[in-house]
Amino acid sequence: METLLVLGPMVRHVDGDSAAIWVETAAAGVVTVRLPGRDGEQGWRAPTFGVHGHHYALVEVTGLHPGERSAYQVLLDDQVVWPQPADPFPAPHLATSPPGGPVRLAFGSCRTSVPHDLVHETSHGVDALRTYALSLRAGEPGPLGVEPDLLLLLGDQVYADSTSAAMREFIASRRSLQEEPGAELADYEEYAHLYQLAWTEPPLRWLFSWLPSLMIFDDHDIRDDWNTSLAWREEMEQTSWWHGRVVAGLGSYWVYQHLGNLSVSARAGDPLWHELQRRQAEHPGREVDLTDAVDAFAERADRDPLSYRWSYTHPLGGSSHLVVVDSRAARNLDPEHRAMLDEAEMSWLDEQLTGDVEHLVIGTSLPYLLPRGIHHLEAWDEAVVAGAWGPRWRRPGEWLRQELDLEHWAAFHASFERVAAMVTEVADGRRGTAPASVVFLSGDVHHSYITEVVRTGGSRILQLVCSPVRNPMPVVMRAAFALVAHGIARPLGAALARSARVPDPPLRWRDVAGPWFDNNIAVLDIEGQDLRTVWLGGRRVPGIDDEPQLVLVADIELDVPPVGSSTHPARARVHPDDRSRVRPRAARALGVAALSLAAYAWWRRSR
Repeated sequence: METLLVLGPMVRHVDGDSAAIWVETAAAGVVTVRLPGRDGEQGWRAPTFGVHGHHYALVEVTGLHPGERSAYQVLLDDQVVWPQPADPFPAPHLATSPPGGPVRLAFGSCRTSVPHDLVHETSHGVDALRTYALSLRAGEPGPLGVEPDLLLLLGDQVYADSTSAAMREFIASRRSLQEEPGAELADYEEYAHLYQLAWTEPPLRWLFSWLPSLMIFDDHDIRDDWNTSLAWREEMEQTSWWHGRVVAGLGSYWVYQHLGNLSVSARAGDPLWHELQRRQAEHPGREVDLTDAVDAFAERADRDPLSYRWSYTHPLGGSSHLVVVDSRAARNLDPEHRAMLDEAEMSWLDEQLTGDVEHLVIGTSLPYLLPRGIHHLEAWDEAVVAGAWGPRWRRPGEWLRQELDLEHWAAFHASFERVAAMVTEVADGRRGTAPASVVFLSGDVHHSYITEVVRTGGSRILQLVCSPVRNPMPVVMRAAFALVAHGIARPLGAALARSARVPDPPLRWRDVAGPWFDNNIAVLDIEGQDLRTVWLGGRRVPGIDDEPQLVLVADIELDVPPVGSSTHPARARVHPDDRSRVRPRAARALGVAALSLAAYAWWRRSR
């Protein structure tokens, strides 16, 4: 029975009256989601669809009630496949969004899928998400005292370019590792296996079976530095394998991640889902093969980013709003019109960033507000590549951009300024009633921190970054990062930016808490106008291999004052045993600047 369900069930988009349940099955069939205690075992059915020999179904459970909580079962051809007999984990449940009240949003990014033994925990650390799942199973949800309502995964759910021993073994069973792209992923079959490695861990499978999840990709879901620049793109297109990689990566992303992000109405307007419905109507009760449509869709989405939107929105508790932004595939790489978001995507974002909500939450895999030293460095490098220091510096600037991953929002200065204008108008009450806060949630940078825009009134603007879930920056590199972010790079970066005639950023921001470098999962608690966030990690318990201990890294109350107040206090409680923090003063020795920069560049390329 266990082999009938390859992956899932995964509870994906949930609102007040519907829920999406996603599964991968071992064979074609009809998948039913049944609520045994409701209306005489009411069920919702969907036939599987095939992609490259794999079988999937997404069942839309509709007609539910706000705040409803029900146990459920998954059946394949009328045989119960979940929950499984003698499952040590609690039975899964569906819980729709309540009409109001607190919202607890867990979030994080960057999770590698390697074993949980001492050897791999030495190199990759304790898996924070798995540890959190085990703690929730034991009825210990951490300092907030309640389980989360939603999980937001902000990129690098899988690593297509930095594979584990298990993934390399699978690749070697199909082709030689000596042929391109070597140990990196080449096609859809390898992506499917990578997702199985990432999502079959029993505690995570249980967590996904009841906790609604939303996702967005980042570069490693496709490849490191994905769409960094036109030069990077042209280099990739000269390889023999890039076209197959990006088609497989985007196609599998739509199947495994993006399809479940959408509401019932948004999914109905999705062109690929519409094509699936059309084919199923022509062949009722039978599995249809969507392989050709998925491949054609992915190829078109890569070639013409305007043809599809990966960004989406999601209501939070009825009074707050989440906007999740694609900061990878929607880029305009034309040096004359370089932008983080192409014009259509930027216009869409402009429409979404409005007031009349309690809190406006913006999810983007790449941090919008970087440490000031790195922000100046990235803005300077973009200007140098554009010719601000003359033509001879263009190539070194491009090399530096790729070596140091200088391709966040700061490296798309025009886009940074446009978004700054949007959020400022929201916070000032010029796009409807000002929310209590505008909060950016991000990942990517392998450390966690909180920053705040310095303002004298209006809504509070914050940036919360949680990264990694499991892929920590080595200890020897943390001092290098602190140097780049906070040490000599801050005044040096500002001077370099001025030398390239880069305008000062339209926002000023300050550090509130962090940085923390170990594996973490963060939880943002929204209750009325009040915000509280905790960072949680895992620690191996001596003598116990499979049950790491959940530890509190930081507990921060972000008191939101009345709109118009100039007082923005934040009370931060950092766990006394936290050893993951490197303070800026640790890297102020100018004599190690060159060595640290070189070491950091080497690490970024090797990951």
